[in-house]
Formats: sequence, structure tokens, C-alpha cells
Amino acid sequence: MKKQLIIFLDSGDTIIDESTEIRDENEVVLTADVIPGADKMVQELHARGFTLAIVADGLAQSFKNILTQNGVYDCFTTLTYSEQVRIYKPSPRMFKAAMGSLDLEPEDVKRIIMVGNNLSRDVKGANQLGITSVHLSWTPRYPKTPADVLETPDYTIETPMELVELAERLNERLEQGLPIKPDKI
Repeated sequence: MKKQLIIFLDSGDTIIDESTEIRDENEVVLTADVIPGADKMVQELHARGFTLAIVADGLAQSFKNILTQNGVYDCFTTLTYSEQVRIYKPSPRMFKAAMGSLDLEPEDVKRIIMVGNNLSRDVKGANQLGITSVHLSWTPRYPKTPADVLETPDYTIETPMELVELAERLNERLEQGLPIKPDKI
């Protein structure tokens, strides 16, 4: 059964380990490995009926290469890349483009979570639009301390598989007519 919760996912250091990327002369990523458990997380969320969308900065061919190699490309309903939109996160246009590709309306924002590793791009971009933000605090490559209130995530997880339980919990709240965005002090 299709879930109400919609999950936007970043790619680098959220699904793919950026430190394993091998690029060609045009900066297209040819191969890369997933971070531990990320492929299983994507496959499990897909199998459970969640709508998954990639919202990521980079080149379309890079994502096609690495998501296909790692067996998760077909788990995504839509893929929105900065190359297509011609702007980078945290621009609202990235998130609005993903929403548009899923035929979502502004009132659907309350059903979306954005999961990413970068507070200044993923979390800030989501928070600017009222999308529930989830910080995957896995990588040592990016700051883990918010620079301002817009970089403060609604939820923080340490490993990809933690997202499965969180997504189920948030979807249950939606089904009960409750908000998924926690009250911030």
C-alpha cells in the first residue's frame, strides 16, 4: 500500500560515499560505493510503499551511473538534479522542481521529508520551504553543528537504516492527521 509520507533524498554521503567516487575528465562520476546500509535502506523504503525522490546537486549521468550500479535507480519515482534545474540547493527551486515532477501541491509540503548530509544545503533548503528536514549525520566531511536556525534539522539520524523506522513513525502520524514537523523552541 502506498504511504502518505514522501521522501526526498540527497545522494552524496546520504546514499553514495563521496570518498569512493571515480570521475572522468568531465567530472561525471563513473563509479562509487554506497555508504553502509544505504542501498538496503532505499530498497526497504521502496518495498514498503514510500514515494522516493532524489534531490541532489550534480550531473544527471553521474547519478544514473552510480544509482544503477548500486541497484537502487529504479526505486526512485523521480530524480531532480541541479544540472536540470540549473541551480543548487538550498535554492527553493530544487525542491519545487521535485514537487512538480511528483504533481504535488503546496499543501503537500507537510507530507515531505528531505534527508541529507549537508546542513547548509539539504536541511536549510528544506526548512526554508517548511519541508521536514532530516540530517544524516554520517559523514565527517561536513559540519554537524548548525550555523543558524535554518540549518537546524527537525530530526537527526546516524545511519541510513534509522530512516526506515523514522519514516514509518512519521507516516503513522500523517495517517492519524498529526503533524510530522516537531515543535521547535
